[in-house]
Amino acid sequence: MRTVLTVVGARPQFIKASVVSHALADSGVLREVLVHTGQHFDDDMSEVFFAELGMAPPSHRLGIHGGGHGAMTGRMLAAIEPVVLQAKPAAVLVYGDTNSTLAGALAAVKLHVPVAHVEAGLRSFNLLMPEEVNRILTDRISRWLFTPTEAARRHLLREGADPSSIVAVGDVMFDVALHQGARAGREGGVLDVLGLAGQAFVLATVHRAENTDDPARLAAIVAALRRLATRLPVVWPLHPRTRALLDAHGIALQGLMLSGPVGYLDMVRLERNAVLIATDSGGVQKEAFFHGVPCVTLRDETEWEELVAAGWNRLAPPHDAEAVHATLLAALGTRGAPVQPYGKGDAARRIVERLARDLDA
Repeated sequence: MRTVLTVVGARPQFIKASVVSHALADSGVLREVLVHTGQHFDDDMSEVFFAELGMAPPSHRLGIHGGGHGAMTGRMLAAIEPVVLQAKPAAVLVYGDTNSTLAGALAAVKLHVPVAHVEAGLRSFNLLMPEEVNRILTDRISRWLFTPTEAARRHLLREGADPSSIVAVGDVMFDVALHQGARAGREGGVLDVLGLAGQAFVLATVHRAENTDDPARLAAIVAALRRLATRLPVVWPLHPRTRALLDAHGIALQGLMLSGPVGYLDMVRLERNAVLIATDSGGVQKEAFFHGVPCVTLRDETEWEELVAAGWNRLAPPHDAEAVHATLLAALGTRGAPVQPYGKGDAARRIVERLARDLDA
């Protein structure tokens, strides 16, 4: 049985990995060794996801978090290398665009272990984003480029990727929405805790460094959300880092309904029942679409351009609170075109089948 070493570290990666891990376990020919770098380290951002999504506990917990991008990535690279040497995997599997993604890919390729990148080919075309740097570099050194969309495939071809390495599989997040989301139901959980059952409300999530590290952008987002909250409750599950920066910047949050991070099932309940979602998260943009909820992306650009084209998502660059507020109001009550850009919900199976076939060759 061949070994696939999976490197994850952040909340969105746990969600994506859940369906692929199950598919690996069901394959009968591939064995997974799961490495958790520790990039998201507290229980609310980490352990609750393994439990809720039915994943086996990680085989290795590296406990690496905090510090600058270079320091964090370097420490991860140094810690992952001996794990690869010990496990002797046939392939290393990474997800998305975090520092954990790049560190896992670099550790593997330097030891001549082929890399499989899930969510390959996504581009914001903004190199000021650390995520954009991570995904470009990871794509360049990966043997398998598992693309979620047609646009991602086109980006890779334009950049000169070997067509034989590009494997169009669809989006594993759609797999998760179909296979795990049904467990959440539409009632109970966080809705009861926050007193939102049966109410119309807006869901907000903000965590990207381009927003949280820029006091002017963060203040514009908060001002727009506070103004919207005079019309509808605005629920904001706060990422610990975002909360600390809000405090450091002295940005007042009165009028908003705040909570700590929520688990996957409670997040699905919030997304399904919201009348509008405002976010800077790539994953939440797609989940809004999966649940048929209009979305406003609090960024200058998005990797998920097909949702903007279809009318499910609209951009609100947070340079001015008034403009952001106007975009939020305009999105209320809207619906996009009936498109299906993310495959058939079988991306995890297709990823595992391709790995099993190639590693057996």
